[in-house]
Amino acid sequence: MSRSYTLADFDFELPPELIAQHPAAERSGSRLLDGTRWPPADHIFRELPSLLRAGDLLVFNDTRVIKARLLGAKASGGSVEALVERVLPGNEVWMHLRASKSPKAGGRVRFTSGDGSSSFEAEVLGRGGPEDSLFHLRFPSEPFALIERHGHVPLPPYITHADDADDERRYQTVFAANPGAAAAPTAALHFDEALLAELAARGIGRAAVTLHVGAGTFQPVRTDNIADHRMHSEWFDVPQSTVDAIAATKAAGGRVVSVGTTTLRALESAAAGGTLQAGSRDTAIFITPGFDFKVIDVLVTNFHLPKSTLLMLVSALAGHDRVMGLYRHSIEHGYRFFSYGDAMLLERAAA
Repeated sequence: MSRSYTLADFDFELPPELIAQHPAAERSGSRLLDGTRWPPADHIFRELPSLLRAGDLLVFNDTRVIKARLLGAKASGGSVEALVERVLPGNEVWMHLRASKSPKAGGRVRFTSGDGSSSFEAEVLGRGGPEDSLFHLRFPSEPFALIERHGHVPLPPYITHADDADDERRYQTVFAANPGAAAAPTAALHFDEALLAELAARGIGRAAVTLHVGAGTFQPVRTDNIADHRMHSEWFDVPQSTVDAIAATKAAGGRVVSVGTTTLRALESAAAGGTLQAGSRDTAIFITPGFDFKVIDVLVTNFHLPKSTLLMLVSALAGHDRVMGLYRHSIEHGYRFFSYGDAMLLERAAA
């Protein structure tokens, strides 16, 4: 009989000084905890190729983080802080929007660039998105261009400094291709061109999916019964070429290595019908212990927040007791946590 978990099972004490405020000096110079063995082994991330096998397949999320954080004011003068969640056809967007009083449909908001040199005005169409929890706005022209000109890097709430030029470069993967994310696929931030080249030289394959990470990735779980938590929705695409690469890898006895929880969510969502299917759609998949994994064998992931859905996900893959033990080890040994922090390597636990 499987164990029943509550929110308290995913809590731990994290010293604030272990929350990374800046990335490591070099992408592949961060630390890597090998949690596929016990006791775990401490490595540097650039040593990852030695921990994988020829014939394994790394699957990355190639989403590109947009400058999704916008600052501005309503026509009344009240300040507004917004975070673009999704760009829609017709120059429309869904966004989170904070103001002293929420703007109504028909109202207008003016967003201004960080240096104050330019601005644009957007029309409020109403509420939209999942459960109508987001604001629906129409921009005067192509949203991605306006966001790039006027927006800020959408750093997570636990990073306390204002975004700067270093964040523009480092809160983005070296292979980012498809714009649309409001948060980075952080496990992939550790990869640089030299590491990718070494992986290829060792016969380790590479494939991609796209999942536009939403701000909901930081959404806390507020229900003690985790089954009552409602997940945020994110758009993903799994190309046929990736489906084919995964099938070939498994047929040859190789392992599918997911780089990050966002890649894992995309692939397991695409296999929800029993077999992996190419295509794109929204997913609100919530992976908790007891989940039946159909695709992923190994996971590269950063260290996640206490009581978070992502901590539940990694516990589902590698086993709750093992993961919590790895977190105790990482805290005792001063690993850096969250988006700019260090990483761990996990293997799917035997059923």
